[in-house]
Amino acid sequence: MLGIIGGSGLSKFSSLGGASGKVVPTPYGDPSGPLVCGHIGGCAVVFLARHGQGHTIPPHRINYRANMWALKDLGVTDVVSVASVGGIRADLGPGCLVIPDQIIDYTWGRGGTYFEDDAPVTHIDFTHPYSQPLRQRILSAALALGESVVDGGVYATTQGPRLETAAEIDRLARDGADIVGMTGMPEAALAREIGLQYAAINVVVNHAAGRGDSHHAISMDAMTEVLRQGMDRVVILIDSMVSI
Repeated sequence: MLGIIGGSGLSKFSSLGGASGKVVPTPYGDPSGPLVCGHIGGCAVVFLARHGQGHTIPPHRINYRANMWALKDLGVTDVVSVASVGGIRADLGPGCLVIPDQIIDYTWGRGGTYFEDDAPVTHIDFTHPYSQPLRQRILSAALALGESVVDGGVYATTQGPRLETAAEIDRLARDGADIVGMTGMPEAALAREIGLQYAAINVVVNHAAGRGDSHHAISMDAMTEVLRQGMDRVVILIDSMVSI
């Protein structure tokens, strides 16, 4: 079963038929909100708004462990994470859809593992943080649609909720990052720990600080329309992916 985690700009999934909310308690507390169960083209799908109803939970306060556990508890096997990002690489401007293949984690203080307290110490292989078969399903759906997506990219996960300084973006670029967001970790690692296939679709909504038209400042107003259009494309892409 497919699970979709919607980030900024995707607080509900418009094409989800027969949708009904389900509150799922977990050993790690409450997830961001009710999980919405429904179907797309006859296939069962579960949707979760990462930032909660009304977009009230900032990135560093999201209960990532509860979110992933709740999806697994409902029978989800594959998770597509949708999030908005800033473009660091020159060719990744507003409107680009990126299917990343690597992550660098700059966050701190987040509940980032299920293996603590009385659990035995366990080390997962995280060489390739995204599921290649699930990435390929997304890429195949994009090709079938004629939707332009960027295959691969390094996602830098920062703490938030503030945006980065220009100097910080310069540092991320030196580290090899192509895009920057605030929710990629520990979500990806938690999915790996509990055996969920996990991939991401990232919508570039602005040039990162100090880059392109964000050289002097980032325009929040300009991001809004790019975000809306980008998420509309993502919904169509996921609808197509479900049938593959």
